[in-house]
Amino acid sequence: MRRRRFTEDQIIGVLREHEAGVKTAELCRKHGISDATFYNWKAKHGGMTVSEAARLRMLEDENRRLKKLLAESMLNVSALKDLLGKTDPVCGSLRCGGEADGRPGLLRASRLQAAGGRPVGLQYEPLRGKDGAVRERMREIANERRRFGCRRLAIVLRREGKGMNLNKVYRLYREERLTVRKRGGRQRALGTRAPIASPQEPNQRWSFDFVSDALACSRRFRVLNVIDDYSREWLACMVDTSLSGRRVVRQLTTIAERRGLPCMVVSDNGTELTSHAVLA
Repeated sequence: MRRRRFTEDQIIGVLREHEAGVKTAELCRKHGISDATFYNWKAKHGGMTVSEAARLRMLEDENRRLKKLLAESMLNVSALKDLLGKTDPVCGSLRCGGEADGRPGLLRASRLQAAGGRPVGLQYEPLRGKDGAVRERMREIANERRRFGCRRLAIVLRREGKGMNLNKVYRLYREERLTVRKRGGRQRALGTRAPIASPQEPNQRWSFDFVSDALACSRRFRVLNVIDDYSREWLACMVDTSLSGRRVVRQLTTIAERRGLPCMVVSDNGTELTSHAVLA
């Protein structure tokens, strides 16, 4: 594994220099990094302190470990259920493969090994032709979100527990003819839109949007404002020269941990609010 040249503390220190007014080109030349590396750092660590970065790293490691333990336990449980409840004429009294758990494609060797058997002469069960439920769900999502392409559909499926290879999602996407059509001329809305309901209590609806301005030196900056529509309380004001989708998600998560999730949020379709980070 390639060793990282910069620690998270050093990365945050570089970002602090940029916030103090040092230009991006000068910073990149000073530390020997590219512009793309700097903006990747800013998207991931922008606005964070050293303690917050350490906490984020600890949470990511813990989440990765829990996911691995959950996957291993689910595999062992499904293997034991299948072995203890079915018989197979090839493997003996206990069946070592099949679709009793509704998840075809698992290795029979893994199922037998989980129960202490010897995985000799066992084969892989093919997956092709068993994607009817995934195809149906892809059609439903495509009908609800007509501008979602293959990658966004893959993110939604992965969030619902139907994670699979992106190449397979693309193959099913093409076979179902779900390709997003190119935009034509501007289409006018038909009929009248229903007025949005007014909130009746605090923390029921939030509104957030971006505003921008420039300093005396012509350097532009952006501001993310979040307010409660009922109490008109100012929940957050995040200022920086550039705000990525990951940083917006991190800020909204911090507000939700402090106040709880609202019933509704109102925003426009800006690039920061329609990115893969927000969708995931």
